[in-house]
Amino acid sequence: MPDTARTNPTVPNDLDSFWMPFTASQAFKENPRLISKAQGVRYTTIDGHELLDGTGGLWCCNAGHNHPTITKAIQDQAATLDFVHNFNQGHPLAFEAAARVTTLAPGFDHVFFTNSGSEAVDTALKIALAYHTARGDGNRRILVGREKAYHGINFGGLSVGGLGLNKGQFGTLYPSTAHMRHTWLPENANSRGLPEHGAELADDLQRLCDLHGGQTIAAVIVEPVSGAGGVFPPPVGYLKRLREICDAHGILMIFDEVITGFGRMGTPFAFEAFGVQPDLVTCAKGMTNATVPMGGVLATAAVRDAFRNGPAKMPDLFHGYTYSGHPLASAACIATLDAYRDDQIFENAAAMAGPWEDMLHSLTDIAAVMDVRNCGILGAVHLKQDGAVGDAGRAAYAGLWDAGLIVRPVGDALCLSPPLTITQDHVDEIGAKLRAQLAG
Repeated sequence: MPDTARTNPTVPNDLDSFWMPFTASQAFKENPRLISKAQGVRYTTIDGHELLDGTGGLWCCNAGHNHPTITKAIQDQAATLDFVHNFNQGHPLAFEAAARVTTLAPGFDHVFFTNSGSEAVDTALKIALAYHTARGDGNRRILVGREKAYHGINFGGLSVGGLGLNKGQFGTLYPSTAHMRHTWLPENANSRGLPEHGAELADDLQRLCDLHGGQTIAAVIVEPVSGAGGVFPPPVGYLKRLREICDAHGILMIFDEVITGFGRMGTPFAFEAFGVQPDLVTCAKGMTNATVPMGGVLATAAVRDAFRNGPAKMPDLFHGYTYSGHPLASAACIATLDAYRDDQIFENAAAMAGPWEDMLHSLTDIAAVMDVRNCGILGAVHLKQDGAVGDAGRAAYAGLWDAGLIVRPVGDALCLSPPLTITQDHVDEIGAKLRAQLAG
């Protein structure tokens, strides 16, 4: 075995062994971006370059980096109970974490723990299919998603997702899927918050019911605010219309809140902000402030109760993960919720949503900017295409990195989701760096 010891622990001796996710490896090796420290809203690279984290990790570090409450809880738990599985046994923290999470989510009484948002989505889709089977309605097998939607990268999530580049390498996935159109319309360009036009696009679900029969559709899954596809807030009335159609046909409504959950809309979950009650909610990311991988599926009592009528000695759902409700993740979850409460982080997000919106829309006078979109502490500055699709976005990302700001390029859209602890000074700094790069 080769000796991989290094004299400098902050500099890797090999950039080839790690097969990086969603990365153009050759380009990365030519100009590696390596981060070694984080604190609050900032990262530091191995060569001392400081960056404002405009993406909150990857939509996930809602309480900022290295929060002392969360760090200590993980350290203490690792020294007490490092691991125990939850198959026919368990540990107290998993139950406490579940109770704490559901307390934040009106209308939900149960949570099934996973290890990521991708696992949460596949779990929710399986629960939806199994729910109908448990109720004697097993002919419901169609799962409905949307164009431009991102629901993780596992087989179910890819199947209902709507980003073609994510699907193209893998051939046939779950075969019984259908997709509604995305909700971006040219007349909604530069809308502040929810766009006015497009609620009627929810009727795509009714069209699918008319085509396939509403009795064959198990569930529809949507992001309340489409995130990784480019930050697309829902048109006014769109989500409520989807709920009405689901109710009319007995279809389960799944909100994918992996990004919007835990404060990004200024409320614990986006379904509260939009006044729409789904049947299942997926979450992850902000659940542990991204310190230990954890995800979950919130379920209403009505969904959960459908599984309670089987034989008492048999599992009511043949599904789970070795690390479901992991002790370290449970400890991190509880401590994260404590931090959100004690530091009034959700309240800060609500207070900063207006200044955040104002800053983003102040950029619409820049010639290179085609559209600005925002909702809660989410935003996207969509650039005009310059060369191939994505060239403008990649160039702006590189320039902003050098200037000390991390953004997430999605095609030519620069997506932003900073920690929910941001202040007016941080907002002003982000705006100044964006303007200098895009108008320069």
